[in-house]
Amino acid sequence: MDGGFSLRSEAVGAMRIALMSAENLQLTLKTEPSQEEQALTRTNSSPKETHKAGNEDLKEMLESNKESLKLEAMKRVVGLIAKGKNASELFPAVVKNVASKNIELKKLVYVYLVRYAEDQQDLALLSISTFQRALKDPNQFIRASALRVLSSIRVPIIVPIMMLAIKEAAADLSPYVRKTSAHAIQKLYSLDPEQKEQLIEVIEKLLKDKSTLVAGSVVMAFEEVCPDRIDLIHKNYRKLCNLLVDVEEWGQVVIISMLTRYARTQFTSPWKEGAVFDENNDKTFYDSDSEEKKGQNEEAPYIMDPDHRLLLRNTKPLLQSRNTAVVMSVAQLYWHLAPKHEVSVVTKSLVRLLRSHREVQYIVLQNIATMSIQRKGMFEPFMKSFYVRSTDASHIKTLKLEILTNLANEANISTILREFQTYVKSQDKAFAAATIQAIGRCATNISEVTDTCLNGLVLLLSNRDETVVAESVVVIKKLLQTQPTEHSEIIKHMAKLFDNITVPMARASILWLMGEYCERVPKIAPDVLRKMAKTFTAEEDIVKLQTVNLAAKLYLTNSKQTKLLTQYILNLGKYDQNYDIRDRTRFIRQLIVPNEKSGALSKYARRILLAPKPAPVLESAFKDRDRFQLGTLSHSLNIKASGYQELSDWPAVAPDQSVRNVEVIEPVKEWVPLVGKAKKPKSDDKFYSDDEDEKEKDDSDSSGSEDSSSSSSSSSDESGSDSEEEESSEESEKSSGDSGKSSGESEKSSSESESEQKKKKKMKKASLKKNKPTAADSDSDENGNGPVAQASSSSAESSSGSETDSEEDSDSDPPPATQKKSDVKSKPKVEVKSKKEVSLLDLDDFSPENTNAPKSSLLSSSLLSDLEGLSLSNISSTMQVTTPSFGPVKTYELLHHMTGKGLSAKYHFPRQPCLYQPSMVAVQVILTNSSDHSLEEIHIGDRNPASLNIHCFNTIERLEPEASVTVSMGIDFSDSTQAANFQLCTKEDQFSVSIQPAVGELLLASAMTEQDFSKEQGKLLGMNETSATITMATANTSSQAISKQVLSVANVGEVSSSQNNLHRFAGRTVSSGALVLVSLELKESSAALLTINTEKSVMASMLLRDLKQALTQA
Repeated sequence: MDGGFSLRSEAVGAMRIALMSAENLQLTLKTEPSQEEQALTRTNSSPKETHKAGNEDLKEMLESNKESLKLEAMKRVVGLIAKGKNASELFPAVVKNVASKNIELKKLVYVYLVRYAEDQQDLALLSISTFQRALKDPNQFIRASALRVLSSIRVPIIVPIMMLAIKEAAADLSPYVRKTSAHAIQKLYSLDPEQKEQLIEVIEKLLKDKSTLVAGSVVMAFEEVCPDRIDLIHKNYRKLCNLLVDVEEWGQVVIISMLTRYARTQFTSPWKEGAVFDENNDKTFYDSDSEEKKGQNEEAPYIMDPDHRLLLRNTKPLLQSRNTAVVMSVAQLYWHLAPKHEVSVVTKSLVRLLRSHREVQYIVLQNIATMSIQRKGMFEPFMKSFYVRSTDASHIKTLKLEILTNLANEANISTILREFQTYVKSQDKAFAAATIQAIGRCATNISEVTDTCLNGLVLLLSNRDETVVAESVVVIKKLLQTQPTEHSEIIKHMAKLFDNITVPMARASILWLMGEYCERVPKIAPDVLRKMAKTFTAEEDIVKLQTVNLAAKLYLTNSKQTKLLTQYILNLGKYDQNYDIRDRTRFIRQLIVPNEKSGALSKYARRILLAPKPAPVLESAFKDRDRFQLGTLSHSLNIKASGYQELSDWPAVAPDQSVRNVEVIEPVKEWVPLVGKAKKPKSDDKFYSDDEDEKEKDDSDSSGSEDSSSSSSSSSDESGSDSEEEESSEESEKSSGDSGKSSGESEKSSSESESEQKKKKKMKKASLKKNKPTAADSDSDENGNGPVAQASSSSAESSSGSETDSEEDSDSDPPPATQKKSDVKSKPKVEVKSKKEVSLLDLDDFSPENTNAPKSSLLSSSLLSDLEGLSLSNISSTMQVTTPSFGPVKTYELLHHMTGKGLSAKYHFPRQPCLYQPSMVAVQVILTNSSDHSLEEIHIGDRNPASLNIHCFNTIERLEPEASVTVSMGIDFSDSTQAANFQLCTKEDQFSVSIQPAVGELLLASAMTEQDFSKEQGKLLGMNETSATITMATANTSSQAISKQVLSVANVGEVSSSQNNLHRFAGRTVSSGALVLVSLELKESSAALLTINTEKSVMASMLLRDLKQALTQA
């Protein structure tokens, strides 16, 4: 009987377990019951009863003798916690199992206790002895969990026990337990701040830890407990830099933030003007000869500290991190610490983050908006990434709009305005209004497009949408304040639209304009006041105030017509419901209507009310945000948040860098018996042998400064850490090299092992000795043939132009003297690969390779000038060359013979399509030797900016006294009148010269029919149209004179016209091929309307100015 009973009870127990698991499975599969089930549940039992019943089952399971039932119960309890349900009632039943021998069960119990220990402190205290015993458990996870629970009990009585546990855990063999002790430090500090000194001792001990698992947590504890104790970081700085790549992601964020603050206190500013970044100087790192140091310091006013470079180099690979917080941290570190020409390294990575979630986009765009105010050049190449998409949220759209406005300059404003025209039509009214404000900011910042923007905004006044119209009025009002004399027509136009505008702010703006410039519209302003008198009582308060102001100003300037109207409006305002309006009315009455009671102030009424007002400055909302550190909550909110630590200013004199070497010797001494003796002789031979020194001297130009900085970091590893640190630093250097490759950077030294570098150096040295003459030949060939000049270009790869579009991420800049050779050899390959340019005529086919004969180079250059007169087959039929027939071509001086030590140069624009590249402007240069001795090796040197695209003439080997030679060049001005600066070099000297084109020389004449002209002109209206009414000089009214004057200014083609009073001209910009249409309509009494239609707004306004000057002067 007993056996049968036991079998039955077991079967019942198994059945119950099966039912509970089935019920649990049903809960997970079907979270929302159907309506029928809900109805049944309501009738049978209340939710509270079912919840209690569920908890009772769990209690029974937790108190059973079977481990499997307890484990199943704990899994369900932890599942309840994960869903956010309250399981605190089970605390007594759970805490009993803390002494269980089952490790899986124990882990789950500790997970529960960490969650509820703070709420159920009394019950948790009863088990404190169990937690203490668990701190000695052989399983590291149990030890860590016990410490975690112990630190979660927020009772001051157990502070000594917690302190003891933290100290023991900090010396634990397991890095996981040591990491947990670092977390516990912060909890104990918040519970009892008086334990700070003891906790700092533990932090100091943990900072010396070599495990990557501990590093992030202990730095977080350091930031919480003692962020001002910089002295604790000195000894561990290099180790933290080298471990950074291998630390877990959130630890990386904390460490980078701390190291940013540390670097601002320990290193001098790399932003000084004229700073020289000479980092091949390893001797400052190894603390050798003081005399040599002095000499180097005198030559270079700034030498970057090797530790500063170490931080920049080791954080750079993290730009490839998948964690957006890490990328943002590195970006802010480079922004606040790196030399200005290296900050552009972060640009690509930040743009990459814009593909992430909208929350990430919002923060990243805020930081880019702040960056783009100070350094537009960083983000200009990626302007298209900030174009607004239809799927973007409103706050994302507004930030992108802000960035586009910040990036606007003379070169890209036409593209941006075209984009803005689309945004104005957006269904999102707030965004459309923000776009109109952005157009206003562009008009204020770039004077060339002010008229264009005004014309576009006036067109928007006829829009059906009230929001657009209202915002346009407000922006026009601000723009008119900058130049009111020229735009009385716009004020009249706005007065006509006044009745249709209902938005109060817009109506108030029009009234303000009428009052401010009432003397320019004497007939219209009184009529507007008459209309306002009728509707005064129904208007909004802001409109009423401006009506009172308008009445006062008109009373002072035109009292005959407006005296009665003013009195009527002042009487209405006297009894208005709003006290502001009543007060303003009384004040105005006493001010403008003199009587016995009015004081001396009424004498100055005119000066007070009609005083000239300064034009408003339209600024970015992100202008002042740079006072906060990028990537912080304070920066995002634009308010100083609690806990925010400000970045200190750079020290004027760098603190002693030897403090970071203090404990470097000790670990080496400890490890000498194990590793050091075997390794040191090899490393000495490798780094310091005489042969190696000679090689480095010979090949310093080709190896780059990355090699030297990496060698300095590896030597610091040898002296400052054990073999594990050496391995981690090597891994970090390898990873930095890999990331450099993936982002398209030319950093060979960081991606190759040292042995491979040595082999390459030997090979290069041998090839240099053999091939010296051929190298000279190739120099001259490359100088004459590539799309960018290469001869003796010493700064083409340097980062001196901090805001160019080049995205070179080199970690340091070699001095120009050592870089000269490497530029000539390496750069042309890169250019050919990226540009893919096909020239129509390769001049090397005509010039022999032997450079000793001077005649060949002279023949090739003159042949080039002859060939330019030939007809070109690849030019389309609409692009026919027109040579001006009215006189000789204008010639400009490039170099005076006094400045050029006998070499003089003049240039002119032949107005022919360039042979070398369609986007280049052809330039002919006449070189003359005015000295009494021959000049040798005349060629083009460095360019500024380095990215300037120039096709140079072949090197002229020899120019005899009093001889002249004409050579041809091609320059890509990118549709900008910005001067092309470069060096004209001889064998002995270099002369800085510049070619600045007139805007008309950036065009190529285009043949077009009258119908095509009208069709294209219809497409280029609004902001793409610039016009002005001019008074023609008497001598310039005939058709022939007009053509002559227009062609003297611009390289355009004449379009036949069926109307005698209408002259049309057409051309295209050389670089982008954008149409430029010029039309001149003659009116009565020498007046004429000059109109230019083109997408290039800046070019249009400059061309308008030049044509206006040519046509109005006799």
